Amino acid sequence: MPQISSLFVTPLYRAALVEGGGSIDPAELAASCISIAEDDEAGQLWCEENDFPGYTSYASLTDLTWRFTIFAEVAKLLDGHVARFAEALGFDLGTRKLVLDDLWINILPEGGVHSGHLHPHSVISGTTYVAMPEGTSAIKFEDPRLPMMMAAPPRRKDVARELKQFVYVTPEVGDVLLWEGWLRHEVPMNMSEEERVSVSFNYRWE
Repeated sequence: MPQISSLFVTPLYRAALVEGGGSIDPAELAASCISIAEDDEAGQLWCEENDFPGYTSYASLTDLTWRFTIFAEVAKLLDGHVARFAEALGFDLGTRKLVLDDLWINILPEGGVHSGHLHPHSVISGTTYVAMPEGTSAIKFEDPRLPMMMAAPPRRKDVARELKQFVYVTPEVGDVLLWEGWLRHEVPMNMSEEERVSVSFNYRWE
């Protein structure tokens, strides 16, 4: 009898940010993100010069956890999630550890997209979701083997999720998603009239 097994899985971690302790008020976090975006002239200028839809603090603010208590609380919760994910991945960290490298705000307006990309200098990347209006974008993950599949036929629409070449995940407010930094992902067009707000991050091994 033939046997088919799955090799080289691509793990995706999903949990509530406050799972396991802690308390983050989503409304307070959302208000903080909006307030920062309104005051961050350098970030606004970078977005305008780089045709970035909406706002990101990625290129302007590197010390959110120092400036704002609520982001320090978020980072503390993320440390716990990343530790659990690293354990599930079977990482042998030795005497080194995974530490938060970057933490930034994303605000995507109606019609905004965030094109496909990866985080090559990150061990674990992820996002926690602050505002997800009805009709707003899911996050789209790409099979990392796709560039090598030039001669492969397309998959049937009803194929099992683990065999799809693209997987869409629709998070809820308060969720945190984690994945390895090499996993290519994108945010399709926001079809909602309201803004989609999230906080993304990278962890490095040091």
